[in-house]
Amino acid sequence: MTSKSWSKRSARACGIISLLALGPGAHAAAQPVPAVALIDAADAPQWQTWTKDLGWRVLVPTFPAGAPANPPIDMRVQAIAAAVGAAIQDGSVDAAHVYLAGRGEAAAAVFYTISRVPDLWAGGVALGGSAQQAIDSGRIFAVNFSNAPVLWISNGPQDRALAERLKGDGLNIEWRSTEGLPNSAVFEWLDKRRRDPFPAEIDCETNSPNFARCYWIQMDKFDTGERNDVLPPTFLKPEIVASLELGSFSYNRDDPGPGVLVNLPDKYTGPLKKGDRLVAIDGREVADAHAYTALMAKVTGEKSAAVMVQRGKERVRIETRFSLPHVEAPMTARVQAKYEAADNDIVIASRTVKELRVTIPPQWAMGTRLYWNGLVLENIQTPGCLALTIDKELMHAQKCP
Repeated sequence: MTSKSWSKRSARACGIISLLALGPGAHAAAQPVPAVALIDAADAPQWQTWTKDLGWRVLVPTFPAGAPANPPIDMRVQAIAAAVGAAIQDGSVDAAHVYLAGRGEAAAAVFYTISRVPDLWAGGVALGGSAQQAIDSGRIFAVNFSNAPVLWISNGPQDRALAERLKGDGLNIEWRSTEGLPNSAVFEWLDKRRRDPFPAEIDCETNSPNFARCYWIQMDKFDTGERNDVLPPTFLKPEIVASLELGSFSYNRDDPGPGVLVNLPDKYTGPLKKGDRLVAIDGREVADAHAYTALMAKVTGEKSAAVMVQRGKERVRIETRFSLPHVEAPMTARVQAKYEAADNDIVIASRTVKELRVTIPPQWAMGTRLYWNGLVLENIQTPGCLALTIDKELMHAQKCP
């Protein structure tokens, strides 16, 4: 694939596309096959073309009647997770080889989705776009990528530096340039990654009970009183970038210009109109999306601003203001666990967790001792699920209902 192959993709609404209509083996293959899962259903035809000769499936989210035309990102994450689960359940997809993928603006959703649901993926590939868009959501936790690496392929002027910074922050990421990169290199990278349903070491962090699953542990009840300073937060702070007080709008960070084409939500009530391009701010021309992003990053205080908008053949001046977001680290829960084969121990450390479930596979149930934040449950002989509760420095255990 040349750099042109990775060019613009819209992350607009995931349409309602039946899984049964997608890709080779859509009707219950005799043997489970690898799969590529997409947050952006509109990108399915391209991925079907790329994976056709490999025999891989392409999975997309589906939504019930009455769902929003452009579902919120968390709804889309839950929908693609459900689609993957259904394909694994019906035996058509190999659970060890499910890969998350996205292009252009949908590339950011690869980072976001893995951070939300870390335990479904053997790995992810983000083509173009920017990881910064996901980080700016305030919901990216570095440890969630420990067992789900991401290959980011792009050519933005700051992308390599950003990838190196993310790697230094603990995110499991590999960056490659789009220049001269063939299709085969991408799929070879993916095919080498394998998901283990019971990795010996796991580590997950979340700010939502709706996204609290971590391989063989499910965090069920949070309690801010259950502090554990041994487990620091791995939240990646959003970039402090100014915005214009023009109402809620978005833009493609790869927009080549001139200016920046604004994307407006359905119920937008601000001064912009569909098709508008921001072409100048306070007398400074905006060449493209990269220039706009760089200009906004340099704003250090809230103040008045004048924006020039290209609206058809006219330029319209709009008086507005710069505003700066206030970013606070979210209250999160984190669980870190390890199976130590030499001692036949399961050691769990958690923060802000009062109740959790642990699924013990047969190969670990041999008189195993389970430690949770220093408390011990001894002589586990039976595989299966245990529901654990910490109450007044005592651990209680019972079989999961």
